[in-house]
Order: sequence, then C-alpha cells, then structure tokens
Amino acid sequence: MTKAAEIDIAAVSKIYGTTTAVHTISLKIPAGSYCCLLGPSGCGKTSTLRMIAGHESVSHGDILLGDTIVNDLPPAQRGTAMMFQSYALFPHVDLIDNVAFSLKMKGVEKDQRRREAMEMLKLMQLEPYASRRPAQLSGGQQQRVALARALITRPQALLLDEPLSALDPFLKIQMRAELKKLQTSLGMTFVHVTHSQEEAMALADLVVIMNDGRIEQAASPRTVFEKPATAFVARFMGTHNVVSGRIVDRSDNGITVEVNGGGRIVAPGKVSPSEQSADIAIRTDHVRIGESTIPGLGFSGFVSLVEDLGATVKISVTGAGIDDFTVILTDADFFAKPVKVGDAVPLSWSEADAIILGRVKK
Repeated sequence: MTKAAEIDIAAVSKIYGTTTAVHTISLKIPAGSYCCLLGPSGCGKTSTLRMIAGHESVSHGDILLGDTIVNDLPPAQRGTAMMFQSYALFPHVDLIDNVAFSLKMKGVEKDQRRREAMEMLKLMQLEPYASRRPAQLSGGQQQRVALARALITRPQALLLDEPLSALDPFLKIQMRAELKKLQTSLGMTFVHVTHSQEEAMALADLVVIMNDGRIEQAASPRTVFEKPATAFVARFMGTHNVVSGRIVDRSDNGITVEVNGGGRIVAPGKVSPSEQSADIAIRTDHVRIGESTIPGLGFSGFVSLVEDLGATVKISVTGAGIDDFTVILTDADFFAKPVKVGDAVPLSWSEADAIILGRVKK
C-alpha cells in the first residue's frame, strides 16, 4: 500500500451562492489515523469530505495531502479514494470487473488489473464470489466490494461517506468492526462521515464534531465523551446534561450560575469577566439519587419519565427551573431503589462532574 498521508485543512470555506456551508475551518488529520466527521444533517461534514476528495471546489483556504496543496487537482490525481454511501457498483459486470474498473480507466492491461482485483477480493474475503454480480451479494458483501474498488488505486487516504447507513443494525456493528480492523492493518488514513455518535466512538482515533458549518470540537473519542467542549457537543453526544444560567458568583475556585427557576449550580473553573452567563455540563451517568452535602451540586425535582434500557435505566427529572434533566443508572442501582413517574427525588453529583463549557465564536 502507498504510504498514508496527513491531511491538513487550512482555513477552508465552502460557499454555495449566498449560503456558507463550511465556515473557515482548520483541522489536521494525522497520517494513518481514523477520523470521523460527526454531526447532524446539514452541518457541513459531507461538504468537507467532498472538498478533500475533489468532488467540490474549495471557496477559500487550502487542503494539503502531505506537503501538496490539492485544491486544483482532479480527484484521480489527489491520492485519495472515495467510497460512496450508495456503493455505486456496476450491476451488469462481475466483482472482478467492478473492482478493476479504475485500473481499466488508467489503461492497465487486462491480466494485471484482474490479478490485482483478485488480490483485493482476497483481502475482503470475497474470493469465492469473484464471478458473481452485485445483486447476488448481501449488503455487507456489496460494501466490501466497494471498499476493494476504492483501495485498488493504492490511495494515501480513504474517504467514506456514511458507508454503514444502508445496513441493518446487526450488520452495522459487524461491518464497523471490519472497517476498524482493515484500517489498522493497512495503516491508511481514513476519513469517515457519520451522524451516529456510537459509530464515531467505536471507530475513530479523532472525532470532529461539526455544527452549522463549524468545528465545535476535534479530539479523541474519550475526551469528547468525558469533556465536551461546548453545549452543542454535550447535547449531541448525549453524555451530559447542560444547565444554562446567569453567573451570580465568581471565586478562585469556580462560578455559580442561577437558572430561570431560581436553582443554583456551581462548577469549578473560570470564565471571562465579560461573560454574564455560562453553560455547565453534568455527566448523566454520574448523577446520584440522594441529597447533596454541598450546595449547588444537586437539586430536587419530580420524575417525568422512566425508560428501562436493559443494562441501564434512564430517568428524566424536572425541577428548580431545570427541564428534562437526565439520570442514567445501572439496572442494579435502579432496581435496588426504584422510582416511578411523579416521585419527588433529590439529585446530586460530585464537583468534578460539573464542567464549564466553552462557546464557538460565530
């Protein structure tokens, strides 16, 4: 395989007419890493991937693959390969000719390109199906054919546009394990667009969370999970409650915010003196049902929803001016002291579980 390349996105924007889809983003994707671009529909992640691939032009800024600025290079000359969401396989030819197509376009003679295509099918464990056509394969097998076709060009980076979205839940889990194993064995740079938090957590070395054409956070999955950078990331990942309020006290140890209903929450850390309000994140699975011994590290409310999710139970609580505050308990903890809708409950958490969130500049 060709040596993996670092991808450097330097102050890149994408503008369609009067609409800015990507707002001056900068990002370094290390060579040989698995990067997931994560976010809701319309956040700019697919436009970013297509600019890397060369299927969309860059309005401003530069994209570098290794040391080369690739803005003006056509897709076939960039050293990247793209696997599309639809797989885009040719229905009328067998797997060998599907996989060998790009080599045929480059003028590689027939015996060589078929030999290389068979090597790729072996890598994907599809050798026994080489003479079949795509319609004779399962969804997971079709995906592996699309991967083989992308990899046969020996790219420095493989770009994947929601490659698992068409698969059923069981096959998704199976195929993401295969993707990670393949990327690790090849040592290639993978850039993968998804809207699934679980998919990004399972696959990525680097998670890039986008919203409204901007990068909200770029970090390891564990950092994003434990220390979301902004209120959007905390809410989108679903791992933290977000409490927003007016700053009513500042000290060397932290701040106190007051929510609309009069409840007060404390958090360690500092904010700019010019800030009059703040967002505080509290991890859902670290909240306890029980009184807090420290003011500002808990509140009392009423249970509005209980959902048994198997290994965990999700409880929604409303109170003190805070709507829909989520508590995630293990099934053992919940059933040892169960609660029901309408019950009054005190909630508490430790100081370390309250995080002051930043804000992305618009």
